[in-house]
Amino acid sequence: MSETVSFGYQDVAVSEKTARVGEVFTSVARNYDRMNDAMSGGMHRLWKDRFVRRVKPRAGEFILDMAGGTGDIAFRMEPSEAQITVADINAEMLEVGIARAAERGIDTLVWTQANAESLTFDTKSFDAYTIAFGIRNVTDIPAALSEAHRVLKRGGRFFCLEFSTTVWPGFGDLYDAYSHKLVPRIGQMIAGDADSYRYLIESIRRFPDMPTFESMIAKAGFVQTRVEPMLGGLVAIHSGWKI
Repeated sequence: MSETVSFGYQDVAVSEKTARVGEVFTSVARNYDRMNDAMSGGMHRLWKDRFVRRVKPRAGEFILDMAGGTGDIAFRMEPSEAQITVADINAEMLEVGIARAAERGIDTLVWTQANAESLTFDTKSFDAYTIAFGIRNVTDIPAALSEAHRVLKRGGRFFCLEFSTTVWPGFGDLYDAYSHKLVPRIGQMIAGDADSYRYLIESIRRFPDMPTFESMIAKAGFVQTRVEPMLGGLVAIHSGWKI
């Protein structure tokens, strides 16, 4: 790993990024779901529904939902009767998720604070690993992918939902204009925080494109890797298997 990593459009010391990302999510936690609706016009709900359909959670499985703080993915998987652990590095995001679960009368989820790069779970503990809109905020992405591979059982499946780079002609330019000019303003109006949302948009631009990220997943040891783009790749579902 190099001595610096991206924090939005800035390059910062490796030791600095985790703390700065933590500050961002501590700031946005209480308004995170409202902002997702505002920024995507509610489309993030459809993306997450499609993501969980691809995961196909089943009763009795052990599933780790990494960076799942506010519970959006876990709540969608919970009716399957899989045994779901929701992990997030940020305590404030977990607090929001726990409160939302209580409001829904959901008491079957396990909530734990954990760093994706250095998980404390035993090797070969889970049947599936999910991470939605979280991998790009990890300081050492290869380390997180390696840990995902380690904690999965043989035959376990990895699924990642993340923003990427659309290949639709013209659409990328329109989205860039919207995201860079309007999203920070929306963040200021709804959450009183333009800077955090400016970072979140910039982090999308610095994230590897679909073929590059797929190759990183394969390098971590996963096989039968696949990419399913949505909106031309603005958002993509990445998957792979551990054998």
